[in-house]
Amino acid sequence: MEAFLVSTAVVALAEIGDKTQLLALVLAARFRKPVPISLGILAATSANHALAGAFGQFLAELMAPDVLRWVVGLSFLPMAAWALIPDKDGHGRVLDRYGAFIATTIAFFLVEIGDKTQIATVALAARFEALWAVVVGTTLGLMLANVPAVVLGDALAGRLPMTPIRATAAAMFVAIGVLTILGIGG
Repeated sequence: MEAFLVSTAVVALAEIGDKTQLLALVLAARFRKPVPISLGILAATSANHALAGAFGQFLAELMAPDVLRWVVGLSFLPMAAWALIPDKDGHGRVLDRYGAFIATTIAFFLVEIGDKTQIATVALAARFEALWAVVVGTTLGLMLANVPAVVLGDALAGRLPMTPIRATAAAMFVAIGVLTILGIGG
């Protein structure tokens, strides 16, 4: 029980202000479907944190820290470009071909790679040696921090100027990528 409670609290606190909260807001404003988005976050986080708990140490040993930092940092650039793509009506919507659930699942899974909550999952699993308690706890912590962002993004979507929001989100993803490459922040 301790592994579960500590994992939940650590990740919920670490997630506040994290890039995945930004992603949750962007997805909610774009799709305006909080339930599929929340379920996509749950699916992605469950899979990501299960892999992190089971294979995190192996992956860290496989790749040199500098190489891992560059790979993760560069992965934010496509996210920045994606954030700039405006929605289009009808069948032309870029993301509608996948729908809110699939787009969220893929985006959250990728953004969580190398994230501080994924690294925390690896460390907590090593500390407690209770893989499933840690995975369930870290997943719950991430959900506690991100579902309110989804609800807020959905509620404000019709009233927010999307062009500056997309530009700000893109700039933040570029900044996070550069900071990651430089090894600044967590």
